[in-house]
Amino acid sequence: KKRLDLAGPLLANLFRILFKKLTKDIYNYMQRCVENDKEFNLTLAVKSQTITDGLRYSLATGNWGEQKKAMSSRAGVSQVLNRYTYSSTLSHLRRTNTPIGRDGKIAKPRQLHNTHWGLVCPAETPEGQACGLVKNLSLMSCISVGTPSEPILYFLEEWGMEPLEDYVPSNSPDSTRVFVNGVWVGTHREPAHLVDTMRNLRRRGDISPEVSIIRDIREKEFKIFTDAGRVYRPLFIVDDDAESETKGELKLKKEHVHKLINAEYDDYGDDPDSLSYSWSSLVNDGIVEYVDAEEEETIMIAMTPEDLETSRSTLSESEQKDMQLEEQEVDPAKRIKPTLGLHTFTHCEIHPSMILGVAASIIPFPDHNQSPRNTYQSA
Repeated sequence: KKRLDLAGPLLANLFRILFKKLTKDIYNYMQRCVENDKEFNLTLAVKSQTITDGLRYSLATGNWGEQKKAMSSRAGVSQVLNRYTYSSTLSHLRRTNTPIGRDGKIAKPRQLHNTHWGLVCPAETPEGQACGLVKNLSLMSCISVGTPSEPILYFLEEWGMEPLEDYVPSNSPDSTRVFVNGVWVGTHREPAHLVDTMRNLRRRGDISPEVSIIRDIREKEFKIFTDAGRVYRPLFIVDDDAESETKGELKLKKEHVHKLINAEYDDYGDDPDSLSYSWSSLVNDGIVEYVDAEEEETIMIAMTPEDLETSRSTLSESEQKDMQLEEQEVDPAKRIKPTLGLHTFTHCEIHPSMILGVAASIIPFPDHNQSPRNTYQSA
């Protein structure tokens, strides 16, 4: 649920501060010109060094912010890229830092959390002071760039969302509250239908694939996030439509794999269709879906395609039992044990080893090691 500050937004904020400083200087110069009855000279008004020196200072020292306020600004934002080996460079590029004092005695922020699964490497972290505060992203995790929320708001209004201004709690006590980027924008009477519609739109590519759609049934909340800095990862989509013939099977089929292989081996570009088929095609075809930590809590993920197979066979067995029970005249007082463990999977992991980061993924048989050994090798 945390957000990461990447190079883009950090530089944008720094530029914003420096540009404000520049406009302030021009304003002050203009005021002096008016007071002293002097002619306004643009070359004297615009100090060309303000932005250049400000950016240069921050990138050189790592103190993010104005030079005058060096004490209050963040330190160590820019670092010298590690070029020790190729893998150490990749590892350094995927490093994240938690801005908590290193001398703190609190253990909680340093510990591995359930929601880190697949997003942060469980082995790659330094020993000593920064242990657990400096983390590394897993191999397939990405960070959202951020998309505008206005189109989503228009869409919600069209699809029967009651705006917050018209909301009367006594009229619709069971309606679900709708949040966009943490702001309560309205309520909706049929959240299940709305969630399905939005998920289908995202799988078709009409909504940006990095938008996360979360329905919290217990809290009666429907949350949509489009902001930047969310860590998300790809998963295979499992067909969980009750009417579908391929219920419980992966949406990824043999033909998709063949298309990907052909695109890889087609060096001459003889087949224009195969050439264009890539990872983004899988996302647009609704075969792979991006899921962030918060949305991950509302879905059911199978570890391997084999798990899907076993789940399907147990499901069909339980359906047969239900049919037999229906045929027999059941005594209403008789207690029937519920069939437990019949979860319909909605997604499937691409590969379990994708929980590891760059350095830990090159360890041979990491699952046969004592866990601190993997941490030592990753460091």
